[in-house]
Amino acid sequence: MTILDGKKVSNDIKNEIKAEVDKMKANDEKVPHLAAVIVGNDGASLTYVGSKVRACERVGFESTMVRMSNTTSEVELLDKIEELNNNDDIDGFIIQLPLPPQINTQKVLMAVNPDKDVDGFHPMNFGKMSLDMSTFIPATPFGILELLDRYGVETKGKHTVVIGRSHIVGRPMSILMGRKGFPGNSTVTLTHSHTKNITQITSQADIIISALGIPKFLKAEMVKDDVVIVDVGITRVPDDSDKGYYITGDVDFATVSKKASFITPVPGGVGPMTIAMLLKNTLIARDQHRKANRL
Repeated sequence: MTILDGKKVSNDIKNEIKAEVDKMKANDEKVPHLAAVIVGNDGASLTYVGSKVRACERVGFESTMVRMSNTTSEVELLDKIEELNNNDDIDGFIIQLPLPPQINTQKVLMAVNPDKDVDGFHPMNFGKMSLDMSTFIPATPFGILELLDRYGVETKGKHTVVIGRSHIVGRPMSILMGRKGFPGNSTVTLTHSHTKNITQITSQADIIISALGIPKFLKAEMVKDDVVIVDVGITRVPDDSDKGYYITGDVDFATVSKKASFITPVPGGVGPMTIAMLLKNTLIARDQHRKANRL
Protein backbone atom coordinates (compact mmCIF):
# COMPACT_ATOMS: atom_id res chain seq x y z
CA MET A 1 0.00 0.00 0.00
CA THR A 2 1.31 3.42 -1.01
CA ILE A 3 0.28 6.65 0.71
CA LEU A 4 -0.66 9.40 -1.74
CA ASP A 5 1.19 12.07 0.21
CA GLY A 6 -0.47 15.40 -0.61
CA LYS A 7 1.71 17.27 1.85
CA LYS A 8 4.91 16.20 0.08
CA VAL A 9 3.56 16.73 -3.45
CA SER A 10 2.09 20.14 -2.59
CA ASN A 11 5.51 21.20 -1.25
CA ASP A 12 7.13 20.01 -4.48
CA ILE A 13 4.64 22.05 -6.52
CA LYS A 14 5.19 25.17 -4.39
CA ASN A 15 8.95 24.81 -4.86
CA GLU A 16 8.44 24.53 -8.63
CA ILE A 17 6.22 27.63 -8.64
CA LYS A 18 8.73 29.55 -6.51
CA ALA A 19 11.47 28.73 -9.03
CA GLU A 20 9.27 30.19 -11.81
CA VAL A 21 8.59 33.34 -9.76
CA ASP A 22 12.29 33.75 -8.95
CA LYS A 23 12.98 33.79 -12.71
CA MET A 24 10.33 36.50 -13.17
CA LYS A 25 11.90 38.61 -10.43
CA ALA A 26 15.37 38.17 -11.93
CA ASN A 27 14.00 39.48 -15.25
CA ASP A 28 12.14 42.37 -13.56
CA GLU A 29 8.82 40.88 -14.67
CA LYS A 30 5.51 41.26 -12.86
CA VAL A 31 4.94 38.42 -10.37
CA PRO A 32 1.52 36.73 -10.03
CA HIS A 33 -1.01 38.51 -7.81
CA LEU A 34 -3.84 36.60 -6.11
CA ALA A 35 -6.69 38.30 -4.25
CA ALA A 36 -9.18 36.67 -1.88
CA VAL A 37 -12.53 38.21 -0.92
CA ILE A 38 -13.98 37.15 2.40
CA VAL A 39 -17.38 38.33 3.62
CA GLY A 40 -18.09 37.99 7.34
CA ASN A 41 -16.19 36.35 10.19
CA ASP A 42 -16.55 32.60 9.60
CA GLY A 43 -13.66 31.03 11.54
CA ALA A 44 -12.93 28.23 9.07
CA SER A 45 -13.01 30.66 6.13
CA LEU A 46 -10.63 33.08 7.87
CA THR A 47 -8.21 30.23 8.63
CA TYR A 48 -8.38 28.98 5.06
CA VAL A 49 -7.84 32.41 3.49
CA GLY A 50 -4.97 33.05 5.92
CA SER A 51 -3.28 29.86 4.76
CA LYS A 52 -3.67 30.99 1.14
CA VAL A 53 -2.00 34.31 1.94
CA ARG A 54 0.91 32.48 3.63
CA ALA A 55 1.24 30.16 0.64
CA CYS A 56 1.46 33.21 -1.64
CA GLU A 57 4.24 34.63 0.51
CA ARG A 58 6.15 31.35 0.35
CA VAL A 59 6.21 31.19 -3.46
CA GLY A 60 6.76 34.93 -3.96
CA PHE A 61 3.29 35.92 -5.18
CA GLU A 62 1.69 39.20 -4.28
CA SER A 63 -1.55 38.70 -2.37
CA THR A 64 -4.46 40.87 -1.29
CA MET A 65 -7.10 39.93 1.26
CA VAL A 66 -10.33 41.89 0.84
CA ARG A 67 -12.37 41.69 4.04
CA MET A 68 -16.00 42.77 4.01
CA SER A 69 -18.49 42.81 6.89
CA ASN A 70 -21.20 40.22 7.49
CA THR A 71 -23.81 42.86 6.63
CA THR A 72 -22.34 43.52 3.16
CA SER A 73 -25.09 43.76 0.55
CA GLU A 74 -25.08 41.83 -2.71
CA VAL A 75 -24.68 45.09 -4.64
CA GLU A 76 -21.63 46.09 -2.57
CA LEU A 77 -19.99 42.72 -3.19
CA LEU A 78 -20.76 42.86 -6.92
CA ASP A 79 -19.20 46.34 -7.06
CA LYS A 80 -16.06 44.99 -5.38
CA ILE A 81 -15.91 42.10 -7.88
CA GLU A 82 -16.20 44.56 -10.77
CA GLU A 83 -13.32 46.56 -9.26
CA LEU A 84 -11.16 43.41 -9.11
CA ASN A 85 -12.17 42.42 -12.65
CA ASN A 86 -10.90 45.78 -13.90
CA ASN A 87 -7.69 45.82 -11.85
CA ASP A 88 -4.94 44.79 -14.29
CA ASP A 89 -2.50 44.22 -11.44
CA ILE A 90 -4.56 41.28 -10.09
CA ASP A 91 -4.20 38.06 -12.09
CA GLY A 92 -6.77 35.98 -10.27
CA PHE A 93 -9.13 36.18 -7.34
CA ILE A 94 -11.43 33.98 -5.34
CA ILE A 95 -14.64 34.57 -3.43
CA GLN A 96 -14.39 32.58 -0.20
CA LEU A 97 -17.53 30.50 0.41
CA PRO A 98 -19.94 30.31 2.16
CA LEU A 99 -21.42 33.77 1.71
CA PRO A 100 -23.99 35.34 4.09
CA PRO A 101 -27.66 34.52 3.35
CA GLN A 102 -28.49 37.96 1.89
CA ILE A 103 -26.15 37.27 -1.04
CA ASN A 104 -26.94 35.05 -4.03
CA THR A 105 -23.83 32.87 -4.38
CA GLN A 106 -24.51 31.88 -8.00
CA LYS A 107 -24.98 35.51 -9.05
CA VAL A 108 -21.70 36.45 -7.38
CA LEU A 109 -19.70 33.62 -8.98
CA MET A 110 -21.18 34.53 -12.38
CA ALA A 111 -19.87 38.10 -11.95
CA VAL A 112 -16.22 37.00 -11.74
CA ASN A 113 -14.28 37.51 -14.96
CA PRO A 114 -13.67 33.94 -16.27
CA ASP A 115 -10.06 34.94 -17.09
CA LYS A 116 -9.47 35.65 -13.38
CA ASP A 117 -11.59 32.77 -12.02
CA VAL A 118 -8.72 30.77 -10.53
CA ASP A 119 -11.22 28.72 -8.48
CA GLY A 120 -12.65 27.39 -11.77
CA PHE A 121 -16.25 27.91 -10.64
CA HIS A 122 -17.55 30.12 -13.46
CA PRO A 123 -19.94 28.27 -15.84
CA MET A 124 -17.77 29.27 -18.80
CA ASN A 125 -14.73 27.56 -17.28
CA PHE A 126 -16.80 24.57 -16.14
CA GLY A 127 -18.16 24.24 -19.69
CA LYS A 128 -14.68 24.41 -21.20
CA MET A 129 -13.53 21.71 -18.77
CA SER A 130 -16.46 19.52 -19.85
CA LEU A 131 -15.43 19.93 -23.48
CA ASP A 132 -11.75 19.08 -22.83
CA MET A 133 -10.73 22.66 -23.61
CA SER A 134 -7.88 24.45 -21.86
CA THR A 135 -9.26 26.25 -18.80
CA PHE A 136 -9.03 26.65 -15.02
CA ILE A 137 -9.84 23.35 -13.32
CA PRO A 138 -11.31 23.69 -9.80
CA ALA A 139 -8.41 23.45 -7.35
CA THR A 140 -9.43 20.29 -5.47
CA PRO A 141 -10.09 18.16 -8.61
CA PHE A 142 -6.91 19.63 -10.15
CA GLY A 143 -5.01 18.50 -7.06
CA ILE A 144 -6.44 14.98 -7.25
CA LEU A 145 -5.39 14.69 -10.91
CA GLU A 146 -1.91 15.88 -9.98
CA LEU A 147 -1.61 13.29 -7.19
CA LEU A 148 -2.69 10.46 -9.51
CA ASP A 149 -0.28 11.72 -12.17
CA ARG A 150 2.78 12.09 -9.93
CA TYR A 151 2.29 8.68 -8.34
CA GLY A 152 1.69 7.06 -11.73
CA VAL A 153 -1.70 5.62 -10.75
CA GLU A 154 -3.12 3.84 -13.81
CA THR A 155 -6.56 5.19 -14.77
CA LYS A 156 -6.99 4.01 -18.37
CA GLY A 157 -9.80 1.48 -18.65
CA LYS A 158 -10.34 1.46 -14.88
CA HIS A 159 -13.72 1.73 -13.19
CA THR A 160 -13.81 4.94 -11.16
CA VAL A 161 -16.60 5.48 -8.65
CA VAL A 162 -17.15 9.05 -7.44
CA ILE A 163 -19.16 9.44 -4.23
CA GLY A 164 -20.81 12.86 -4.01
CA ARG A 165 -22.00 15.19 -6.80
CA SER A 166 -21.05 18.68 -5.59
CA HIS A 167 -20.16 21.28 -8.21
CA ILE A 168 -16.80 21.80 -6.47
CA VAL A 169 -15.52 18.19 -6.38
CA GLY A 170 -17.83 15.31 -7.27
CA ARG A 171 -19.28 16.42 -10.57
CA PRO A 172 -16.03 17.83 -12.03
CA MET A 173 -14.14 14.67 -10.98
CA SER A 174 -16.70 12.49 -12.77
CA ILE A 175 -16.06 14.50 -15.96
CA LEU A 176 -12.28 14.67 -15.62
CA MET A 177 -11.77 10.97 -14.92
CA GLY A 178 -13.71 10.11 -18.08
CA ARG A 179 -11.85 12.52 -20.37
CA LYS A 180 -9.29 11.46 -22.96
CA GLY A 181 -5.72 11.47 -21.72
CA PHE A 182 -4.01 10.83 -18.40
CA PRO A 183 -5.26 10.86 -15.72
CA GLY A 184 -8.54 9.88 -17.39
CA ASN A 185 -9.88 7.35 -19.87
CA SER A 186 -11.65 5.53 -17.05
CA THR A 187 -15.28 4.39 -16.92
CA VAL A 188 -17.01 6.56 -14.35
CA THR A 189 -19.97 5.93 -12.05
CA LEU A 190 -21.24 8.99 -10.15
CA THR A 191 -23.03 8.07 -6.92
CA HIS A 192 -24.87 10.26 -4.42
CA SER A 193 -27.38 10.27 -1.55
CA HIS A 194 -30.12 8.66 -3.68
CA THR A 195 -27.93 5.87 -5.08
CA LYS A 196 -29.29 2.42 -4.20
CA ASN A 197 -27.02 -0.54 -3.43
CA ILE A 198 -23.96 1.68 -3.18
CA THR A 199 -21.85 -1.16 -1.71
CA GLN A 200 -22.53 -3.23 -4.82
CA ILE A 201 -21.11 -0.37 -6.91
CA THR A 202 -18.10 0.53 -4.74
CA SER A 203 -17.08 -3.12 -4.40
CA GLN A 204 -16.55 -3.22 -8.19
CA ALA A 205 -14.50 -0.01 -8.30
CA ASP A 206 -10.82 0.14 -9.19
CA ILE A 207 -10.66 3.76 -8.04
CA ILE A 208 -12.92 5.44 -5.47
CA ILE A 209 -13.01 9.22 -5.02
CA SER A 210 -15.15 10.09 -2.01
CA ALA A 211 -16.37 13.65 -1.36
CA LEU A 212 -19.39 12.95 0.82
CA GLY A 213 -18.61 14.55 4.17
CA ILE A 214 -19.77 11.59 6.28
CA PRO A 215 -17.04 10.40 8.68
CA LYS A 216 -15.76 6.87 8.00
CA PHE A 217 -18.59 6.15 5.56
CA LEU A 218 -16.53 3.86 3.34
CA LYS A 219 -15.75 0.58 5.13
CA ALA A 220 -13.42 -2.27 4.21
CA GLU A 221 -16.32 -4.55 3.24
CA MET A 222 -17.37 -1.96 0.61
CA VAL A 223 -14.12 -2.16 -1.41
CA LYS A 224 -12.13 -4.79 -3.28
CA ASP A 225 -8.45 -5.63 -2.90
CA ASP A 226 -5.94 -3.24 -4.52
CA VAL A 227 -8.47 -0.41 -4.81
CA VAL A 228 -7.17 3.17 -5.17
CA ILE A 229 -8.75 5.47 -2.58
CA VAL A 230 -8.91 9.27 -2.78
CA ASP A 231 -10.57 10.65 0.36
CA VAL A 232 -11.73 14.26 -0.08
CA GLY A 233 -13.84 14.31 3.08
CA ILE A 234 -12.67 16.25 6.13
CA THR A 235 -14.84 16.32 9.24
CA ARG A 236 -14.21 17.41 12.82
CA VAL A 237 -15.47 14.70 15.16
CA PRO A 238 -15.85 15.70 18.86
CA ASP A 239 -13.74 13.76 21.38
CA ASP A 240 -12.20 14.12 24.84
CA SER A 241 -8.81 15.40 23.67
CA ASP A 242 -7.38 18.82 24.52
CA LYS A 243 -8.54 20.15 21.15
CA GLY A 244 -11.99 18.68 21.69
CA TYR A 245 -12.10 17.00 18.29
CA TYR A 246 -10.17 14.87 15.81
CA ILE A 247 -10.17 15.17 12.02
CA THR A 248 -11.23 12.28 9.85
CA GLY A 249 -12.29 11.65 6.27
CA ASP A 250 -15.04 9.72 4.50
CA VAL A 251 -12.96 6.55 4.62
CA ASP A 252 -12.38 4.18 7.56
CA PHE A 253 -8.63 4.45 6.99
CA ALA A 254 -7.56 1.81 9.55
CA THR A 255 -9.40 -1.01 7.78
CA VAL A 256 -9.64 0.19 4.16
CA SER A 257 -5.89 0.94 3.95
CA LYS A 258 -5.21 -2.79 4.46
CA LYS A 259 -6.94 -3.55 1.15
CA ALA A 260 -5.87 -0.50 -0.87
CA SER A 261 -2.98 -0.20 -3.31
CA PHE A 262 -2.94 3.62 -2.99
CA ILE A 263 -4.74 5.79 -0.44
CA THR A 264 -4.78 9.42 0.66
CA PRO A 265 -4.56 10.15 4.39
CA VAL A 266 -6.76 12.70 6.19
CA PRO A 267 -5.32 15.14 6.99
CA GLY A 268 -2.33 15.42 4.66
CA GLY A 269 -3.80 14.04 1.46
CA VAL A 270 -6.08 16.06 -0.79
CA GLY A 271 -6.26 19.13 1.50
CA PRO A 272 -2.72 20.50 0.95
CA MET A 273 -3.10 19.95 -2.80
CA THR A 274 -6.02 22.36 -3.06
CA ILE A 275 -4.01 25.45 -2.12
CA ALA A 276 -1.04 24.32 -4.24
CA MET A 277 -3.25 24.06 -7.32
CA LEU A 278 -4.89 27.41 -6.60
CA LEU A 279 -1.38 28.87 -6.82
CA LYS A 280 -0.80 26.89 -10.03
CA ASN A 281 -4.00 28.34 -11.54
CA THR A 282 -2.86 31.85 -10.56
CA LEU A 283 0.49 31.27 -12.26
CA ILE A 284 -1.37 30.11 -15.39
CA ALA A 285 -3.61 33.21 -15.23
CA ARG A 286 -0.59 35.50 -14.97
CA ASP A 287 1.01 33.79 -17.97
CA GLN A 288 -2.19 34.19 -20.02
CA HIS A 289 -2.46 37.87 -19.13
CA ARG A 290 1.19 38.41 -20.03
CA LYS A 291 0.68 36.83 -23.46
CA ALA A 292 -2.56 38.76 -24.05
CA ASN A 293 -1.07 42.11 -23.02
CA ARG A 294 2.57 41.39 -23.90
CA LEU A 295 3.53 42.41 -20.35
